[in-house]
Amino acid sequence: MNNRLLIALTGMTLLTAQPLMAGGDIAAGETKSAVCMACHGPAGNSVNPEWPSLAGQHEQYITKQLNNFKAKERHNDLMAPMAAPLSDEDIADLAAYYSSQKPVKPVTVEAEAVALGEALYRGGDSAAGIAACSGCHGPTGEGNPQAKFPDIAGQHATYTALQLKAFRGGARSNDTGSMMQNVTVRMTDAEIDAVSKYIAGLN
Repeated sequence: MNNRLLIALTGMTLLTAQPLMAGGDIAAGETKSAVCMACHGPAGNSVNPEWPSLAGQHEQYITKQLNNFKAKERHNDLMAPMAAPLSDEDIADLAAYYSSQKPVKPVTVEAEAVALGEALYRGGDSAAGIAACSGCHGPTGEGNPQAKFPDIAGQHATYTALQLKAFRGGARSNDTGSMMQNVTVRMTDAEIDAVSKYIAGLN
């Protein structure tokens, strides 16, 4: 095991040892989500493949991302003005609501994307220094709420690919310990597209 992987796994162990945070108010979050529906869809199931579905996502991850947008640690021209006025209570309520919703998944995945995408997701590519996605996101993409690793199963392939390329190019850098940046910098467009399509079919 190389030192970088050992450090990452040690960090994950420490993160997973932390207690879960108190949740927000689901009913209040549903009311507050009305303005979010235009992009993220009814009950958080987005119909636009460039915008993420939030239904069933971990509260901790949603909370982190909204706080990152608000603090300008994650950049998006659409999300920045939406997150700016949110209070801590608003963020907690929205996170509680979206995490309680039922996601619509999986989607149909092209057969040719499965082999390469599954190989990278489950085993990575040791020769290229690409860690397996399943190490952090789990065998079925369920993620790790305590470590704030998102549930990615069934997420739009287009959105996932856009985020992976944003990490690779440095446009997105709000990942813990630069873990996503270190992985994606070694990935080709074809590998990113394949693993994104494979993730979209996970359930």
